[in-house]
Amino acid sequence: QVQLVESGGGLVQAGGSLRLSCVVTGGTFSLTLTGWYRQAPGKQRELVATMSAGGATEIADSVRGRFAISRDHAANTMYLHMNSLKPEDTAVYYCNAHGYDTYRTYRELWGQGTLVTVSS
Repeated sequence: QVQLVESGGGLVQAGGSLRLSCVVTGGTFSLTLTGWYRQAPGKQRELVATMSAGGATEIADSVRGRFAISRDHAANTMYLHMNSLKPEDTAVYYCNAHGYDTYRTYRELWGQGTLVTVSS
């Protein structure tokens, strides 16, 4: 079964950096629109960054200039590069991907979430 598997979360001090990874496993899945979301305790899930099939990116105002999204098509992996982290970036981060599976069915997948904790 095709799924997204995340890694890279953890505890970091304010000002530090982390890179989150999200890889497609379990079958063929051709990525189109991909993105990262986050959900802080007691808050709604919010969009962090997206990348279109053509590579155009959109970054949320709250992280612009500090975060970047990238994708490795050959490895079917997407990344979220996080720099100059702040305590308010503490959240569970989820990757999201749209694409075509082995049967050419267009689907949306979510990663399991990875916790990022930024200490002050």
